[in-house]
Amino acid sequence: MVMIGVDAHKRTHTLVAVDEIGRKLAERTVQATSDGHLAALQWAGQWTAVSFAVEDCRHMTRRLEQDLLRAGLPVVRVHTRFMATARRAGRQPGKSDPIDALAAAHAALREPDLPVAMLDGPARQVKLLSDYRHDLVTERTKVINRLRWHLHELDPELTIPPRGLRSYRTMDAVAHRLNSFEGTVARIAGDLLDRCQELTRQVNQLERELRDLVQALAPSLLEVPGCGVLSAAALIGETATASRFRSKDAYARFTGTAPIPVWSGNTTKVRLNRGGNRILNNALHTIAVTQTRSNGPGKDYYDKLTARGKTRKEALRLLRRRLSDVVFRALLTDERARAQPAPAALQAAA
Repeated sequence: MVMIGVDAHKRTHTLVAVDEIGRKLAERTVQATSDGHLAALQWAGQWTAVSFAVEDCRHMTRRLEQDLLRAGLPVVRVHTRFMATARRAGRQPGKSDPIDALAAAHAALREPDLPVAMLDGPARQVKLLSDYRHDLVTERTKVINRLRWHLHELDPELTIPPRGLRSYRTMDAVAHRLNSFEGTVARIAGDLLDRCQELTRQVNQLERELRDLVQALAPSLLEVPGCGVLSAAALIGETATASRFRSKDAYARFTGTAPIPVWSGNTTKVRLNRGGNRILNNALHTIAVTQTRSNGPGKDYYDKLTARGKTRKEALRLLRRRLSDVVFRALLTDERARAQPAPAALQAAA
């Protein structure tokens, strides 16, 4: 088998082919266009069994991945951390496109449980909307912070609740209060308030769209205690199809909930995994914290761990690891349900 590592950029992709023991066979650079991807496929055709390993930066590699998958070639995604490790272990010092492509190939040979790329599905739409909503929320926070400084300058006695400027009622009251002021500061504050209202409207609209999508795509995931619409959207979008992972343990490594062994001798120890997908890890942490605040299996498991002497942080880490398996099973259940054909009666009615 030949593994082809890819270092992707906006204008060009560099490909390096290695054999099953990591010896470099050939190198090629193609344009980051459909014609360039076709040239890469023709170049790879000189070997019988070929797999591709691309750096996990889907904004750069998405079109290439889609063309490779439509051609029937397997593609795995290599985390940048694995590539850095492979570069440091390489004989050739430095950093260049061929070195990075070779590092991707070597990392793919060394790591057997890398996530497999798949054709875009409904999870892609969820991710785009979720990321766009996050960007708008971040922008709204910046606008609110600037607005609060101007409001404090205009009226130091004006009191606004910590999250009040997310409420239309509070924003209407502030707009009415701004009508009594004149000058540049009041004008800027009015513009910022208008922008805040527009951003809030967009954020709420996106959340409604995400709610409809998540309810249709992942009803089993929403049944997990503590998993709301936004957490479910993050899990669906970042997972990008659970079936591309070989096992729940591989998924736990991807989410950063699998602990890292750090022991030698007779004492077995592990430490916190700071790698993995941090968006997934944050969503699992939100679910874990929510479960500890209400009755249920998560709360019982958390209390049992703390009773055994675990600290709050340690108990939450162990609960996140368990929730990773629960989420993985729920996502697989929903994906299999969507893959099943509709009953004949429903098809006839349609």
